[in-house]
Amino acid sequence: MRNPFFYVLLLVLVVLDGWLLAHPNLIGRAGVFFFDYTYLETFPEALGTVAAVVAVALLLSWAVRRFGQPVAIVILTGLLAASAFYLFQSFTQYNQGIYKLTGAGFRAGAILLPGLLVLVFGKALWDAVSSRKR
Repeated sequence: MRNPFFYVLLLVLVVLDGWLLAHPNLIGRAGVFFFDYTYLETFPEALGTVAAVVAVALLLSWAVRRFGQPVAIVILTGLLAASAFYLFQSFTQYNQGIYKLTGAGFRAGAILLPGLLVLVFGKALWDAVSSRKR
């Protein structure tokens, strides 16, 4: 844990994302009820969901770094590309169609979650590339 600022920022963004996802507007609440998104109904559930996803990403990036630098760089590049694609897909999905009516906060929270994955895997890739084997 060389840079505690990153983890403090990540914690603040996780709490913000959980709050945003737990507070959709009326149409968003109907969608959460209709599609049975019970993991987003209340703030503690949404916070737990976001925290679990980010924790799995952190553990995965930590485990991948144990394989050695060349293998870690390849795997982390793939994870970063997949999460960037997920970010792009979420951005386009939540800014068109019926999702456009769920409220700006909910849409921002839905887009922030893959952004957090990009942040975690991007930092892990940066750390893997910038570390030197001694």
